[in-house]
Amino acid sequence: MRHEQSYYVNQQEQNAAFKISYCLDYFNKRLRIDDYEGSITAICRRAAEVARANALTKVFIKSRETDWQTFLAKGYMLEGVYKWYFRGDDAYCMAYYLDLARRTSDYWMEEDRILEQVLALPAKTEMSALPANCTMRIAVPGDAGQLAALYGQTFQTYPTPMNDPDYVDSVMQEGTIFYLIESGGGLVSAASAEINAAYGNAEMTDCATLPSHRNQGLMRILMQALEEELVVSRGVTCTYSLSRALSFGMNAVFGQMGYRYCGRLTKNCDIYDKFEDMNLWVKLLAPH
Repeated sequence: MRHEQSYYVNQQEQNAAFKISYCLDYFNKRLRIDDYEGSITAICRRAAEVARANALTKVFIKSRETDWQTFLAKGYMLEGVYKWYFRGDDAYCMAYYLDLARRTSDYWMEEDRILEQVLALPAKTEMSALPANCTMRIAVPGDAGQLAALYGQTFQTYPTPMNDPDYVDSVMQEGTIFYLIESGGGLVSAASAEINAAYGNAEMTDCATLPSHRNQGLMRILMQALEEELVVSRGVTCTYSLSRALSFGMNAVFGQMGYRYCGRLTKNCDIYDKFEDMNLWVKLLAPH
């Protein structure tokens, strides 16, 4: 069983120049800076030091609007905009690469063609009906085992150890909510919302459906249920998701549900069997 520590470690650093909260994401070979205060120059210098010391090939930071051009001037690239992320204020995804192969996308033009097809699709904002042979509910801790089995069957590799029941249980205990769909007594589809209570946003993630139950609109049904739960019970005002840029299906789900395409993150994570570009989709659920 793979323990989460082999995947990533969350840390904080603070000194006279800055305060940063970051994730050493070993599995995806990236340094993710989630929050910061202080000198941008000092933060960039420290980020490069930490990345090199841990053999990480990508740094990315969610920058505030007042700072993104300063990061740009330090060699960072703007890859996407997390609309409304900071309780209504935008976050700018700034990336810095320490490896040419990591910087270079292998499928960009194909991903552009997929995105063009997705953006041409008609909106589907009406509530979808659950197929007669299926039931849907919010997950409980006792579901961790079958959720892990579903993710283990669906993904060859995944950015977090979702095939580990203990890890699934831990993220549920930390506040991530899962909705699942069952058919014939077994789990066939699931998705989650990872809530950032401090800033009132949530990442829609961990989307998986067994091949035998695809093309039934199950993922859109799960997303609608999660959105309602987030607005009504969790005080979340905006959601976002990162979808494999090579996946027409998942991008179509978000595009048709009123999410806005807000950029593409180059070789952002190891999913399926390689580092893949991820499309960023954002939606405002409720006014701030």
